[in-house]
Amino acid sequence: MKVKERSSRYHFGPPWLFRGSALYQLHLVKAEIARAFIPKELRLVEAFGYTLGGFFLAQYEDSPAGKFDELVVIAGIVWNPPSSCAWAARVLVNSDDACHHGRKEVGLPSHIATFSKKIVTVTEKPNRSQSFLNRIFMNSTFANQMEHSEIEVSQAKRSSIIPFCNISLPFSVTKSENGDKGLMPKIRMSLPSFSGQTEDYPHLLKYSCEIECRVSAVPPAKVNSSIVEKESQRSFGNKTYGNSDILSDEEAEKRSILVLLSKPILALKFSFLKMWVGAPSIVVPMSRKKEVRFSST
Repeated sequence: MKVKERSSRYHFGPPWLFRGSALYQLHLVKAEIARAFIPKELRLVEAFGYTLGGFFLAQYEDSPAGKFDELVVIAGIVWNPPSSCAWAARVLVNSDDACHHGRKEVGLPSHIATFSKKIVTVTEKPNRSQSFLNRIFMNSTFANQMEHSEIEVSQAKRSSIIPFCNISLPFSVTKSENGDKGLMPKIRMSLPSFSGQTEDYPHLLKYSCEIECRVSAVPPAKVNSSIVEKESQRSFGNKTYGNSDILSDEEAEKRSILVLLSKPILALKFSFLKMWVGAPSIVVPMSRKKEVRFSST
């Protein structure tokens, strides 16, 4: 198992700076699937039985933990007045140092994983009208060759490597990222998140995440997994959990897969990414704030 060795530069922060590229994909996630991850003190933001989740797949060229890959499964959006933030259901990284920092310092459900990547070339046959025109003008038929990246993410469990999911990222090789730089708008955005209430960090936390990058809309990635069989997705997904129920790691893993298998609605490619992550602070839920006010009067 190839995992990046410990050589931490986290002591230079916060904020901690990460540079690289990422895919940010939003999904419509069933509320009953997401709710099982959410602490009872927080409220899941939902409409018509769905919340907004998805995943953040990043390849960092430079970070406090050096080069590493990361997959953050986002269960949904939670609300604690006056702000709403994302909640991570599972974080997979191929860096021991990043995993340790995520668990011990940021209160994230981080796990060690491997990321196996390969480029697959797909030949797209032209339609009839394209073939006819090609024969007339060039006496030949052309097939468009497209490439996409296949990423196999496997989780390390004890001494075994267990497949978690396969992510297929479609992209065209006709343009290079450097060539597209002038065409992609540069944006700055804030993606604050809640974390904590884990074995390693029992407090409820909130941390800032400021992003600067070039952004472009891309076709959604396709996710597959053998962990949750297709025929059992419905029965498993319909099982109801309250916010106070504690998920076993096995069930949390399966529900994370269900988040990834949910319907994608938007995919954004972040190029020339710079991401500043702030130190987490302890959050007092609104329900407790009211209790404190009432007890003090």
